[in-house]
Amino acid sequence: MTDKFIPISKVKPISDSVLVYGHFSTIHPGHIRYLRNASKKAKNLIVLLIGDKDTSQKYHFTQKERAEGLSSIEMISKIVLLEGTELSLAITKIKPSFLVLGKEFENTDNKLILSAIEIMKKQGGGVEFHAGLINYATSELLIDSTETLQNKKFTQFKEACKRQELSLNNLLNAIDNFKNSNLIVIGDSILDQYSACEALGMSAEAPVVVVKELEHRNFIGGAALVAANVSSLGAKCDFISVLGNDDNAQTLIKSLKINNVSHHFIIDNSRSTTFKKRYMVENQKLFRVSKLNDEMLSIAIEKEMIRKLESLAPNVDGIIVSDFVYGVITPKLLEKVYEVANKYNLMLFGDLQCSSQVGRVTKFKEYDLLCPNEREARIALQDKESGLEALTQKLFKETNSQRIIMKLGADGFIAYENNKALNKMNSQSFPALSINPIDVSGAGDSLLSVMAVGLTCKESIMTSAAIGACRAAIAVDTIGNYPIDKEKLKKKVIEILED
Repeated sequence: MTDKFIPISKVKPISDSVLVYGHFSTIHPGHIRYLRNASKKAKNLIVLLIGDKDTSQKYHFTQKERAEGLSSIEMISKIVLLEGTELSLAITKIKPSFLVLGKEFENTDNKLILSAIEIMKKQGGGVEFHAGLINYATSELLIDSTETLQNKKFTQFKEACKRQELSLNNLLNAIDNFKNSNLIVIGDSILDQYSACEALGMSAEAPVVVVKELEHRNFIGGAALVAANVSSLGAKCDFISVLGNDDNAQTLIKSLKINNVSHHFIIDNSRSTTFKKRYMVENQKLFRVSKLNDEMLSIAIEKEMIRKLESLAPNVDGIIVSDFVYGVITPKLLEKVYEVANKYNLMLFGDLQCSSQVGRVTKFKEYDLLCPNEREARIALQDKESGLEALTQKLFKETNSQRIIMKLGADGFIAYENNKALNKMNSQSFPALSINPIDVSGAGDSLLSVMAVGLTCKESIMTSAAIGACRAAIAVDTIGNYPIDKEKLKKKVIEILED
């Protein structure tokens, strides 16, 4: 161990210090936010690392392994190795200026925490509670070169794979196994159009940019993209959705046929096919115009959706619900999805593509996997302050789901698995592997498709998540939504992991 480590038995006072306290089982962006905030309080950031004698949790890694993970974080001055949970003893010995705890402890009745707070007050120190403010990895571009950042991301990914005992062969074999998956995707179909423009300058009539449209291109979007991604991985996919009676519908149908997706569309003459047009100058999006009808389906259309779902369900391994909150996923349809999944022992995967108050990811109950972003989770739970671990625990409890992918934008994502039998939650952070993404739309759909295919093929959540991170990196480095085949995905995995 390095000279950063101090056993609790040898600790002495450390001037101008701030203490943080925790298990730090797997370092993720939430921890970095927490540590960065604490480091601003004093010159020396001291981590009190709970020891292996603590039996309140079952640790996936030993204290030594957890300490080694923390030691690579430059902002940490010292890591105090507790034998168990000797928080008060550490405070008495170190005499810090500040103690920074997670926001979840602010109104706690935990005697250990309350005792520590009281000691800090007696010693004249300050106590703060912090959830970790949201920040984005792209801010690091102000400090490091693109090459340096890319190497850091690849190193983080390799370390995550190592911690989860995932080799290059493990991931490549899993991709080959994807052909054994058979899924239904149900949700909102979207036709995405990208319009390339030339900037002409500012209008004399109003303070707006004037552009000249040069050309445009159409792409599959929404749940249709999820279906196309599933198929591109070599899996079998049946896609159920609603389209309008218009030219955009025909364009979508043609594109899905090209991508070998078995589609089961219901034509609704009362609504148009959802259409989103993005205007771009070079690689920059100026704005987006959406044409859509977000009213709930009629009873007749809803019944037809249910009929198609019931006819396909006996022959598949799982169902992906990709809800953009445009009216296709009705409450009754959602109930029927749950019913047929229970009847035929199917896996359920839920994704709510909505960062507003309109939809709540908590409506997905007892799913095998949920894929919210942090904002969606906070809105659904009405929680702006909890740290990521506490937030995820709340979402597990509210939905009774088995696994959660918490998406963090430029900070990547965290894969969580709730092991109820062992009463513990396993987690692993995976970085966003692209440093300068060109187009982030479709990244979440790429990740969701890989997770669903992987899990239905009996791959672990961590294996699927690692492959999903690579697939998302390909997606964001391309303008528009392109389903990526298995061979291109393999090349990306090899590029990142091969030494």
